[in-house]
Amino acid sequence: MQFKNICVLGGSGFVGSALVAKLDAAGYVVTVLSRRRDSAKHLILLPNVNVVECNIFDHSALTAALTGADAVINLLGILHQSKRLSFEHMHHELPASLAKICIDLGIKRLLHMSSLRADKNAPSLYLQSKAAGEAALIAIAGKASRAKLNITIFRPSIIFGRDDKFINLFATLIKVMPVLLLAKPAAKFQPIWVEDVASCFVNSLDNIACYGKTYELAGPKVYSFRELVQKVMDTLQIQRPIVGLSDRLSYAQAMMMELLPVKLMSRDNVRSMAVDSISKKPVAAVLGVVPTPLEAVIAEYLVNSTQRGAYDRYRRLAAR
Repeated sequence: MQFKNICVLGGSGFVGSALVAKLDAAGYVVTVLSRRRDSAKHLILLPNVNVVECNIFDHSALTAALTGADAVINLLGILHQSKRLSFEHMHHELPASLAKICIDLGIKRLLHMSSLRADKNAPSLYLQSKAAGEAALIAIAGKASRAKLNITIFRPSIIFGRDDKFINLFATLIKVMPVLLLAKPAAKFQPIWVEDVASCFVNSLDNIACYGKTYELAGPKVYSFRELVQKVMDTLQIQRPIVGLSDRLSYAQAMMMELLPVKLMSRDNVRSMAVDSISKKPVAAVLGVVPTPLEAVIAEYLVNSTQRGAYDRYRRLAAR
């Protein structure tokens, strides 16, 4: 094991929790940086994991927290901008600062989470900022002369799994809404399971063949937005009418949602869906992962979250 001490930014989130558990099981010593230690209580009991409170936007504090790490994994990202935090700050400036700190500290390995279809000419600020972050990392690593920083970038489509913020959101809406008004119903996605994403990160960490590479991560099947929502309804055995909105009405709906206390969708999200989140290539063989179909996983975490599903699960466990 070339890299023993791993520092993870965003380790208490949906993807981070799966990744940290795999790193722990593989024998790595993991430090999770979190704004609030309580938000990572589910990780504290893992034997090789230490959760450290850190303001990642404080350069001195972040430098201190990264000191002693052999490798760094950055999973941080936001779907919605706020007055406090912009896409530019989170997706571009922070990764650039992180790369510079790694070089200053002599850290040789950095894994970074970007997004499928990130591009400087993309229609959304989200995808543009993700592309800017990638470009900054590559430029900074390329200029590092004395201390070599080996970067691997991952570009996933939407990620599904227990506690995801996409499939579960629509599962909730299906349960409470009599009709679903769906923005950009023809937008296409290629969902990938969170456990597969985590495995790709772990498998690449010590693999020299992955140095300097960018990998697209997508599942085995492409779905339209409407098909995905229908799949959730079929799984829950709850049927609701789906009304697909035109582009103009999609933007109008998103604009109204931006006024809600909790943002479910923004106009920038609608712009992101103007480009299909799909990959033209399979997951690279070097990552050692065969993507799991959505159908093999979705029922386990959606149905089991209902009373009927919980009862069935307890009955199965009792029979063992």
